[in-house]
Amino acid sequence: MLIEHADDQSKSPGGDASDMVLVLSAEEVDRNLDLAGLVDVVDDALVKQAAGEVERPHRPHFPVGAGLDGDDPIGTGIAMPAYVHGADHYATKLVGVHEGNAERGLPTINAQIVLTEARTGLPKAFMAGTTITNARTGCIGAVSVRELAPDPDGEGLTLGVVGAGEQARWQTRAIGTVTMLSDVRIYSPSDSRKACAADLSEDGVPARAVNTAREAVEGADVVVTATTATEPVFPPDALSAGSLVIAVGAFTAEMQELDPRVLERAERIFADVPGEVAETGDLLVSDIDADDLIELGVPLTDGYVRESSDEVVVVGSVGSATLDAAAGEMVYRQAVEGGDGTDVTVD
Repeated sequence: MLIEHADDQSKSPGGDASDMVLVLSAEEVDRNLDLAGLVDVVDDALVKQAAGEVERPHRPHFPVGAGLDGDDPIGTGIAMPAYVHGADHYATKLVGVHEGNAERGLPTINAQIVLTEARTGLPKAFMAGTTITNARTGCIGAVSVRELAPDPDGEGLTLGVVGAGEQARWQTRAIGTVTMLSDVRIYSPSDSRKACAADLSEDGVPARAVNTAREAVEGADVVVTATTATEPVFPPDALSAGSLVIAVGAFTAEMQELDPRVLERAERIFADVPGEVAETGDLLVSDIDADDLIELGVPLTDGYVRESSDEVVVVGSVGSATLDAAAGEMVYRQAVEGGDGTDVTVD
């Protein structure tokens, strides 16, 4: 196996384009990821998914780590393949979710994405996928706000964020690319809320830490929940009339962020993957099933006009490999054009 930097291909003693796999580190992915541009890529991918123009097998979740530190598993493994019709590549993302990583000073979610040439089946890229995962999930919030949020007044939207991890940051940053934010309230039961608000403030976001979930939610035009909670994270009576709720944390039957009264109050409930959102704890504790959900790509395609300005609108998201495929393709193209990354030749 020959390894060379993309800029040094002319020095290679062998191999051709069909043998080359581009490897992109986390730092190289960061350099080639344009968040504002990714919002439109995610929007387009969700539209195509709703139109049936993607291949996205059901993703398996499986416990990992049993037998290492005892009989109980210590994390969750996820495999996420997808192909968007007409794309040059299909993607396979491998994800690890380990909540104990916070105590180790490591990210809770780690991922890698492999791009494979759709015409030949040849591997073309292997890239760090954690930032791509965080960014494309943040863009779900951005496209939802762009189409479904109440019209802001002249001072911009008020955003309440429950959760203070990486996804809280990415949701806020992505939403900030599509609308002006006048006030961002960050709540988490730990002091992490202060660090999150400080990081966002350094980015120019008007963010502040608040002491309760109610304080984050009351008066907010948009509420984002980005936690790993197993029970509701804010009181439903704190929601303002006409607010948009974007719930991105729960992706298993055991996880729950929303009180069922939030869903009962909603004029419409949209979901990136209705069948999978219906299997999360948020929906299982309610009387709502997959048939009651509208795929998020539908309003992104046709637009949406609220029946009442006082009604709440909810978006539930579990994440879709379709977005990983689209985002991975975008990053790959940017890296190739910029001569970034390391080429690996497999003999």
